[in-house]
Amino acid sequence: MTQTSVVLLTQGDRDRALHQAVTSVRAQTGCEPEIVIVANGATLDPPPDVDRVVTLAENAGIPGGRNRGTEASSGEIIFFLDDDARFADDSICNRVLARFHSDPDLAVISFRIVDPITGRSERRHVPRLGNSDPARSSQVTTFLGGACAIRASAMKALGGYPAEFFYAHEETDLAWRLIDMGFRVEYQAELIVHHPQAAPSRHPDYHSLSMRNRVLLARRNLPIPLVYVYPIVWLAISTVRARSLETARRILSAFRAGWSMKVERSPISWQTVWRLTRLGRPPIV
Repeated sequence: MTQTSVVLLTQGDRDRALHQAVTSVRAQTGCEPEIVIVANGATLDPPPDVDRVVTLAENAGIPGGRNRGTEASSGEIIFFLDDDARFADDSICNRVLARFHSDPDLAVISFRIVDPITGRSERRHVPRLGNSDPARSSQVTTFLGGACAIRASAMKALGGYPAEFFYAHEETDLAWRLIDMGFRVEYQAELIVHHPQAAPSRHPDYHSLSMRNRVLLARRNLPIPLVYVYPIVWLAISTVRARSLETARRILSAFRAGWSMKVERSPISWQTVWRLTRLGRPPIV
């Protein structure tokens, strides 16, 4: 088994950015990461110096694609990068390895995402509630799936991401389950990944999948009565944030769809609920 693997998920429409991402990985000093590219429902002319390309005939979604990349990787620590992201410096790999080796209870490190032009980090890229300082590191209860490193043994013990989510909140599902196992998730602000700013609402199904997956997240993981409280709170929040009546209707329809889907329940303990709460993110919001 190698020490590190880097999984890049692509739909084959950002070739130049993908090449830059691979270049930033190969520039890492003191380690030689294995590079795995997952062509998610796309044909791909991969960049040179890539170790493995996994070609999926159909788009398996973000969690499904990353699961396939994990299966194809041999690293003890697996980095995940969006295909339009890149490491900001050449020491990230070594610093991440040192952090994992020093702490066997650490399962995930979430990196700080910085826009390469403005030098700013978007609020939504800081995995904490409130107007939180992006330059402050801390333990967290979720992470950024396109800019992170995960201990492979911990991820594989849980079977990876829930592929049925397709897009949105699969990281929170994995984080809650890891924390329930006794692991920790950290946001490390000094580990910077460059990624251009882009609103998630650019995806046509963003509002629907986000609301549906909030329901699935609760049904899979939360004890009663939180299994009902969490999605109802998010239905209210999402409806208030909706900018049109049509968006509000799609959110309500997705809320109903989340309750009709079949799920496998494995509720986290009340001790974990308390732990999430002490970390600043009670699982009701």
